[in-house]
Amino acid sequence: MSTKTALVCALLGATMFGAVVSHAATPAPGASLEPAMKVGVRRITETQYRHTIADVFGPAIKVEARFEPERREDGLLALGSAMLSLTSAGFEQYFALARSIAAQVLSEKGREVAVACKPVDATKADDACARQFIAHHGELLFRRPLASAELQSRLQSAAFGANRVNDFYAGLELALTSLLVAPEFLFRIESAEPEPAHPQQYRLDAFSKATRLSFLLWDAPPDGELLAAARSGAIHSQVELDKQIERMLASPKFHDGARAFFADMLQLDGFGNLVKDPTIYPKFNQSVAESAREQMLLRAIDLLVSKQGDYRDLFTSQQTYLNRSLASVYQVPYASKAEWATYQFPQDSERSGILTDIGFLSLHAHPGTSSPTRRGIKVLEVFMCQATPQPPANVDFSKVQDSTQGTVRGRLLDHMENEGCSGCHRRTDPLGLALEHFDGLGQLRTMENGALIDVSAQLKDVTIEGARGVGEYLRNEPRVPACLVRNVYSYGVGEKTYGRDRAYLAAQTEAFIASGYRFAALVQRIASSPEFFKVVAPKAKSPAPVAEATVTQLQSTAE
Repeated sequence: MSTKTALVCALLGATMFGAVVSHAATPAPGASLEPAMKVGVRRITETQYRHTIADVFGPAIKVEARFEPERREDGLLALGSAMLSLTSAGFEQYFALARSIAAQVLSEKGREVAVACKPVDATKADDACARQFIAHHGELLFRRPLASAELQSRLQSAAFGANRVNDFYAGLELALTSLLVAPEFLFRIESAEPEPAHPQQYRLDAFSKATRLSFLLWDAPPDGELLAAARSGAIHSQVELDKQIERMLASPKFHDGARAFFADMLQLDGFGNLVKDPTIYPKFNQSVAESAREQMLLRAIDLLVSKQGDYRDLFTSQQTYLNRSLASVYQVPYASKAEWATYQFPQDSERSGILTDIGFLSLHAHPGTSSPTRRGIKVLEVFMCQATPQPPANVDFSKVQDSTQGTVRGRLLDHMENEGCSGCHRRTDPLGLALEHFDGLGQLRTMENGALIDVSAQLKDVTIEGARGVGEYLRNEPRVPACLVRNVYSYGVGEKTYGRDRAYLAAQTEAFIASGYRFAALVQRIASSPEFFKVVAPKAKSPAPVAEATVTQLQSTAE
């Protein structure tokens, strides 16, 4: 480790320790004077990190790094983020990234924009200018004003670094790096305070409330106007809250927030590990995988955000987006010179709805074959919130995996002779079997091993015929809108739903249906409801040690 790196690490360890020991920020007007209690800790996601850096420092700042894996819980990464810590290797990545970002922000060109003040002498420390820079950017990164100890420790780091190398901006770079590796930035630490009128009840403090709202709507931290509403305490007013939500929904950033939500709900992180046998699917490559992911998001955002369309149309609409890579797989012409273009499949086409996008079809298949079971499981899990248990450990999969014999339907029927498997397969397989006109990459076909593929299926008392039948089934299935409501709520609050939430979710589902299944209206209602910000009275053991343990780990790494 170089002398400069050792110096940086030592200062960062001391800075973060001092900052976390005195975490309390200045309370908003009207807030309780009792100490805030931590009620939630969530590690920010990769997209939230990227959006934050772009919002705070501008889109020109490059964020080049490999982020630690995220964890999916109950169908959502947003729920798994509450269970994530930070490994030593992960901190090293964040540390290297923080230094890179700080160097870009405070480069000779970058500092002209990022630093609003000028030091009296650029070769010496300047507390006044450093304080202005650290307080402003610290509030944006921590999503709340810095506590006095947090600010003071970074001022000391900036002064020490500036005087050590005779460069004010080098000291500022050190202070900014410490902000970018602090737990208060890398984790969303939500705090609660007693209700002023009802001391026995709790509410999220103003900055936690603003943060929860902004990450739901924008997948990004609060902007200056929302922070001002939190700082004044106005955000606790329903009138001000509704005003902020309306403003945020009208912003282009709502597209980013919706993309992040659907990327999570549709489990599009799976594309990072998608593999196909090149001898069976020669058209598959990384470009096709990335394009397939983007196509699903473009379809969803165009329909549900740009056009404010009916959520049920997601399963039946034949309008989509294509680029040149995808056109080859879909075997349709691509005449546009643009990177992406809208495309309408013919009325009689089997391509109907998001389930017939090659993204869904290829993601939920095997490397060399299709998989009705996987596809059926994901239809139930993603769109109806119905989990499927893992198969027994002693199941013989040899018959169903022999892709050289007959059709998948025949092999699955043989497999279901196993009594331990039949119960689940009768529930999952019909939806997947109806999609069997699409191979493991999502290409159309009608034959398998010389046999005609049967895409009819029976799900209890409902007969489904082909992919269009699956789309119509989902369009009319009441569990589908209820699942979306549950996912939006859980995604926003970062918690699983329980029996106590049943009445609230049922009421939100009824309102969603009454609105014409409009996604933006659903998000607006949930974000403006008291239940979205409710706090269960903290138990004796709070989540705070998670953040403190992380700091200890960071110090250990720095040493």
